[in-house]
Amino acid sequence: MYRRALDLALIDEESCFLWGARQTGKSTFLRERYPDAHYYDLLKSDQYRRLINEPSLLREELTALNVSADTQITPVIIDEVQKIPELLDEIHWLMENRGVRFVLCGSSARKLRRGHANLLGGRAIRYELYPLTYGEVPQFDLIRALNRGLLPRMYDSAHYPRLLQSYVSDYLREEIAAEALTRNVPGFSRFLDVAALSNGEVISYQNIASECGVSAPTVKEYFQILEDTLVGTAVPAFRKKAKRRVILSPKFFLLDVGLVGFLCKRGKIEYGSSTFGRAFEHFIFMELRASSSYSEEFYPINYWRTASGFEVDFILGSGELAIEVKSSRQVNYRHLKGIRAFAEEHAPRRCIVVSCDRAPRKTEDGIEILPWQHFLQILSEGL
Repeated sequence: MYRRALDLALIDEESCFLWGARQTGKSTFLRERYPDAHYYDLLKSDQYRRLINEPSLLREELTALNVSADTQITPVIIDEVQKIPELLDEIHWLMENRGVRFVLCGSSARKLRRGHANLLGGRAIRYELYPLTYGEVPQFDLIRALNRGLLPRMYDSAHYPRLLQSYVSDYLREEIAAEALTRNVPGFSRFLDVAALSNGEVISYQNIASECGVSAPTVKEYFQILEDTLVGTAVPAFRKKAKRRVILSPKFFLLDVGLVGFLCKRGKIEYGSSTFGRAFEHFIFMELRASSSYSEEFYPINYWRTASGFEVDFILGSGELAIEVKSSRQVNYRHLKGIRAFAEEHAPRRCIVVSCDRAPRKTEDGIEILPWQHFLQILSEGL
């Protein structure tokens, strides 16, 4: 069991949505935190059939149990809420008229939005659970994480290749393909493979469309589906006015480094291997994304690249922090060209190179070179 960094402190006062991709550990997290809660699991066929036929049963049952703002100790939990959008009207009524607090758990709001479901008009706080992070895993093993990924089942199991194969085949290729409202499942499947191969790179919709045999607008829609189902995240270009001409297309990262490795068939990752660098950058992005949410700072994450080839992997906030990721065991002058170019143009508060160096150091012009463990410890405390 892992002690997750997500803090649901506001649930004592408010209802919330808890979103997260499949197998990030949402159900386990909620059952451990609220073992005595009234729990509706819509993956159970009997509960699903009852409530999809008669959504009002939820209101009637909670009324019979005298659940209200005055009597409630733990929230009412509804798992996989997106399976029955009509329940949200009953939930809305119970919140407004009886003050009932809910945790509404799901893997995608896309189905709810597509069906014009009641999303409670901002009355429920949004939380999101991500794959495991460095600080949540005792005796964290980087090579294990880069190979297996950080979905809890994958990281824990020696049989992770088979688990990843099932996740990709049964969930990504089939269930998410259904979200596309298309019969072109083979096209979506090819798209997933190409998206994995271009993970962390600037998106070229036209090039990906050519490789997948679909149109560029369709590829754009596929990327949106991945975002809506929490299986991927777009990283926009940093667009603050600058002297140099910059690239404006976004980058895209899939949910988990292990999934990318499986889709790309990139084999065993070791320190110094040809595949280590890209996987390492993806891992650092996963940590930044989770920290932005869990810390409740919600800082934007962008990247910066000029037409002449200067690049910084991640720009946080409105340009206050520039973070470059290098897999080298000893960062040298040539690794700093991009971050120095950004510093010259935008004067960030802090420039950091995250690497596999053995000890922290600082250049004369103020660039911090930090071992990745050191950086992640600082990240957990607040950059």
